[in-house]
Amino acid sequence: MVKEGYAYGLPLLLISGALFGLHIFIPAVIFLIAALFVLNFFRNPERNIPAEPGALVSPADGRVVQITEEEFEGQRMQRLSIFMSPLDVHVNRSPIAGTVRKVRYTPGAFRVASRAEASVENEQNTFTIEGEQGTVHVKQIAGALARRIVFWKRPGDQLARGERVGLIKFGSRVDVLAEAGTEWRVRVGDSVKAGSTILGFTKRGA
Repeated sequence: MVKEGYAYGLPLLLISGALFGLHIFIPAVIFLIAALFVLNFFRNPERNIPAEPGALVSPADGRVVQITEEEFEGQRMQRLSIFMSPLDVHVNRSPIAGTVRKVRYTPGAFRVASRAEASVENEQNTFTIEGEQGTVHVKQIAGALARRIVFWKRPGDQLARGERVGLIKFGSRVDVLAEAGTEWRVRVGDSVKAGSTILGFTKRGA
């Protein structure tokens, strides 16, 4: 479990325990259920990271909701979007090995993260990784419930493929923007796991 889980979950457990001690059972059960939900949300399981050359792994748990092409910072990129429900693991990972070149926070709306416009209109944190596989941009996008994006790295940090980099709290979306020539191995509707699911193979590094 990530440390943020204890800050949210332990107070709820303590309140539940106190209410049980006072024999106030219905509120005690409600707080206990809320505590279990929060602790489950912040779980942080180990993952087997693929070692295949050129593999681009998923940065998030969830469901693929869109694969398209778009202009990003003056370059034509391929975008794959993953919707994370409140029941998914919300720890995000690096899709490739490389160096964090840029980190940019953009304020915005809190629309439903499964909708296409969320990639543009919602609050988001974008980080850029450069490595032997080329350049990959990752957007951590807040959703209707998510109100805080957490990113633990800084420009200049070295990342391993599948390394943990942050999380988004309570439902969200993650976009991966890869260079032209990336060959996707997943389709819209597929379920993916952060760090362990191969989304595709980049043209460079293969």
